[in-house]
Amino acid sequence: MTANPAAFSRRAVIGLVLVGVLAFVALLYFMAEGTGGSGNNGGGHVAGKGLNGFAGLAAMIEAEGKDVRRIRNNRRLADNGLLVLTPPPDADGRELDRIVGRRRYIGSTLIVTPKWFAMKNNGEKAKRGWVTLAGAGAPTWRGFYDDITVTIGGPHNKAQTGWRTARASGPLPAETQVLSGEGRHLVPLVRAGDGRVLAAYVADRGYYPDLNAFAGIPRTTGGDDTNLYPVIFVFEPDLLDNWGLANEQTALMAQRLIAAAQDGAVQPVSFDLTLNGLGNSRNLLDLAFRPPFLAATICLLLAALAVGWRAFNRFGPPRPPARPIAAGKAALVTNSAGLIRRAGRIHLVAAPYADAARDRIAAALGLARGRNAGEIEAAIDRVQKARGIDGPSFSSAAAQMRAARTSQDVARRAAALHSIERALT
Repeated sequence: MTANPAAFSRRAVIGLVLVGVLAFVALLYFMAEGTGGSGNNGGGHVAGKGLNGFAGLAAMIEAEGKDVRRIRNNRRLADNGLLVLTPPPDADGRELDRIVGRRRYIGSTLIVTPKWFAMKNNGEKAKRGWVTLAGAGAPTWRGFYDDITVTIGGPHNKAQTGWRTARASGPLPAETQVLSGEGRHLVPLVRAGDGRVLAAYVADRGYYPDLNAFAGIPRTTGGDDTNLYPVIFVFEPDLLDNWGLANEQTALMAQRLIAAAQDGAVQPVSFDLTLNGLGNSRNLLDLAFRPPFLAATICLLLAALAVGWRAFNRFGPPRPPARPIAAGKAALVTNSAGLIRRAGRIHLVAAPYADAARDRIAAALGLARGRNAGEIEAAIDRVQKARGIDGPSFSSAAAQMRAARTSQDVARRAAALHSIERALT
């Protein structure tokens, strides 16, 4: 006797398993990487492609062949290299202070202060992320460099001749709304035409020769701690945002400023998105292969391999198929009952069942043989009455059984006859 052939070949099963594994890995990846979305929501951050966004700055740095990262996990804020922060006006100053403080011996930090109040552009030809600038204002980040004052110019406080550095100059896109900073520990990097400070680094015990060269002061100026990294403020965001970089001179200045902030080192440039509400959770796939979850992942993979190996190499000979009709009296009765039920002839067993119950009771009570059926049933009724057994008489129950036609009636009236038989015998 041979076993039934397999539904799928071994190669087909292997293919199904591989497709399932790849689909599961892809699910983990897209669950983690896809939660942040594109981020082009009109905000003043690296994912924004509107006038106030910084997508153009990141694209320009990438075009130079540098490593540009867009951070959506706050754990990555402590990575080495230059970190560009573009916080919103309502950012927590103490949180900013913690982020910058942790990085002083890790990498440079460049903070761009926000200025524009932007609204989505709902025009017919407006693309996604385009904005309308509805006004400007200066942020207040209490607890973060409180000794620095940030002010914005009005219609009667126009910046003269745009911006200028020690080596170049260029225009500003909105000269009547210029953001500037003041502080006694600031070393100016970019000034407005009237002398207001548009960008500067914080003078401390660190040694920053490239920033000194950009500022036009001796490279040896500053402290002697060569391991300390600088903190740079760009008070006027139009020096780095998409609107400002539309001018070639401004774009070249921004390129040199980023290079000076890197202090001459080949380092990645990271743009933060978490402060703008575009962070997401850690990559599940990455998390599965890091302690303490690495041990569980290894055990799961080994268990999957063991289960797969046992599935392809079963133990013992093939099991023969079961008989279509099982042998034995019980199986024969079951099969016969099923055949009667499927044929719709269950009412034909009603009368034989009543006769069989009468004969079993008569034999059990020792009633004289040779009598006709009516006399035997009458005798059973008298015994039933003499013993005080409640319920219908046997003769009436048998008559109802013989008159049954549906399966429900047959089952119910057979149960009544069986109850009388049990009481008498």
